Amino acid sequence: MERSILGWLAQVAPVALRVGGLLTLSPFFGDRAIPNLLKAGILVALTALLVPVLPARPAPAGPVDWAQMAIGELLVGLLMGLSLQAVFEGMQFAGQISGIQLGLSLASLFDPQSNADSTALTVFYNLITLLIFLQLNVHHWVLRMVSRSFEYLPAGGMVATQLVSRQLVHVVGALFVLGIQVAAPVLLATMMIDLVLGFLSKASPQLPALLLGIPVKNLTGYALLIGAVSLWPGILERHFAFAIGAAERMLRLVH
Repeated sequence: MERSILGWLAQVAPVALRVGGLLTLSPFFGDRAIPNLLKAGILVALTALLVPVLPARPAPAGPVDWAQMAIGELLVGLLMGLSLQAVFEGMQFAGQISGIQLGLSLASLFDPQSNADSTALTVFYNLITLLIFLQLNVHHWVLRMVSRSFEYLPAGGMVATQLVSRQLVHVVGALFVLGIQVAAPVLLATMMIDLVLGFLSKASPQLPALLLGIPVKNLTGYALLIGAVSLWPGILERHFAFAIGAAERMLRLVH
């Protein structure tokens, strides 16, 4: 009886821990606005669907092996979720930069994803990213990635290497690249306006450059933002694909 229970746990626990780690950090699935009871239901449903199709594995020999298996599977799930969450963090970074340039850094709103006050543009960028995430069916990609992860890295095969940390650095670097790429139109336009107004104020000290610059920067920034939003689906699709590819590469590096 005890052996049958341990054998059952050896099949279920790795899958549940890996899926649970992913749901903890993954966008949409790990959103704090989703009730914990619903998250638990998703975890149980995914585990029940994956366990029957995965090959059986022997139960760990002792408590130390059980602990290593549990920590390893949880880390694998967290790594997959972190790679996708980096895209959302990059968009929030772009919102912070754009908000500072448009003078909206002091205007804060409640962000339902982080349960904290964030700048208005940060919340806007985050919500638009979530809508594009769903419109591109990236949540379906995530589910397929979980299923395929057991092909790349069988349950209990986690071995941390230095190459994984290098891959994480690339993922974090892509975060800043995405932020600068998305904020570039507003950033460059407002910097050019500041430069032109600076020359005008030097040429004509009577010109109220400071008062004139605020509405000009705001109107120009909003116009560019409206035009740039249409380009976001293509940009985000590439970065989501890169994030999932990075997660799969990390899975190949940790065994």
